[in-house]
Amino acid sequence: MHQKSVKLRTIFMGTSEFANTILIALIENKYNLIGVYTQPDKKVGRKQTLEKTAVKITTEKYNIPVFSPSKLDEEEIAKLKEQAPDLLIVAAYGKILPESILKLPGFGAINIHASLLPNYRGPSPIQNALLNGEKKTGITLMLMDKGIDTGEIIKQQELAIGNNETVIELSQRLSALSIKLILESIPLWIERKIKSTPQDEKKATLCQLIERSDGKIIWSDSAQSIYNRYRAFFAWPGIFTYWEKDGSILRIKLNKITFSNANATEKKHLGEVFQMEEKIAIQTGDGLIFPQEIQKESKNNLNIKEFINGNVDFIGSILK
Repeated sequence: MHQKSVKLRTIFMGTSEFANTILIALIENKYNLIGVYTQPDKKVGRKQTLEKTAVKITTEKYNIPVFSPSKLDEEEIAKLKEQAPDLLIVAAYGKILPESILKLPGFGAINIHASLLPNYRGPSPIQNALLNGEKKTGITLMLMDKGIDTGEIIKQQELAIGNNETVIELSQRLSALSIKLILESIPLWIERKIKSTPQDEKKATLCQLIERSDGKIIWSDSAQSIYNRYRAFFAWPGIFTYWEKDGSILRIKLNKITFSNANATEKKHLGEVFQMEEKIAIQTGDGLIFPQEIQKESKNNLNIKEFINGNVDFIGSILK
């Protein structure tokens, strides 16, 4: 059964580490990858050095033709058409595919989406599931159409979310689940042994693109909600707040935190930093945040004891 799937002329499209894990599995399972599409090299850091995507690095390692067009214009579509793909496999590519591309492969364009569609359509389903405190998520294999994650479902599998799981940990488990689903389902899809079914539009929910400003802590939120934000944005952009020190406003990142739903026995201001037995606590709208690691902008990350040793006036301040 497996051999029939891997002989097909397959093009993979993906960019992130999540996509890269799936690509490696396709290579190891000897899928006939005739080309890989990924986002262009990106300028990173202060020196603005060009950095390749994880997918591009893997593709070059295995000597598979790789394409990084900035736009999928008519010229690029013509190049893709010349490759005569039988199947497209897409995972976190980061570009919307024109309908003319989706119609090229006889077996369609299959997208691997990290949610239980129609929930969390859009670019950041893993982060949004964590942000909203979901207890479960999953993977959907979907036949792509011209909409954003609106195509018919080929296969789905659910996954429970751990209470303290971060976006990095959850992404790794979801990519492992994706591999299992792909390797089981694509041969059946090729042999017409499974069918796709339409999504229930009434149950559709959307998620937005994550921006750096989304990491801002709102101290009137509950401690649980802030902790969920920390888990969701652990990889990027992280969570941050503002601290007024010596007449300056400093942006500080809370790189590691724990929380409690209980409040201090004494009433505190929102965002107030105080000593609570052996811990440093911050008051929220409901419950307490306990910072474990803090980083001032452009400075090193410090554990809470080191940070307090150098910033005694942090205790008693009110964060904004």
